[in-house]
Amino acid sequence: MALTLNGSNNTIAPVSAVQPAGSILQVKSAIKTDTSTSSSDSFANIPSLSVSITPTASTNKMYVIANITGSSNNQMRLRLAQDGNAIGTGTAVSNRDGIGAIIGRSNSSDYGFQAATMQVLTAAIGDTSSHTFTAQFACETGGGDSYIGRNVNDINNDSGFRASCHITVMEVAA
Repeated sequence: MALTLNGSNNTIAPVSAVQPAGSILQVKSAIKTDTSTSSSDSFANIPSLSVSITPTASTNKMYVIANITGSSNNQMRLRLAQDGNAIGTGTAVSNRDGIGAIIGRSNSSDYGFQAATMQVLTAAIGDTSSHTFTAQFACETGGGDSYIGRNVNDINNDSGFRASCHITVMEVAA
């Protein structure tokens, strides 16, 4: 493979000579340090857990990883989304939703709290436009609230605590 040095902007062509397939080209992340609550059984973005990233080549992929903490009176369904569309979920069948992870019903104590991690490597992005990756949550149909970053009763003592949530998106060279 021939290498060409472009003296005007100090780049090497082809890019694959310095960034082979599988290289991480850029990393973007977001952290949520406050709390959120939902009683809806429809998926919605978790506030503050959103990352916009513009791929450097249309053939590149994105590796998305999110860690979500929380609790629920019922079960909390979780998933990742690219531009509002679910990614990395199980296959939905009939009335059974495809999800990426679940935070189960908190126990009867006030201190129930769980964490779930989701990750997915997307297919080739297909363009060089900006894309937004989010973590989403919804309550299980049938009632109850879901809480991000806190326990069910949010007790104000040394057993009640808050936890952060994270989402990270990495562009992976094709």
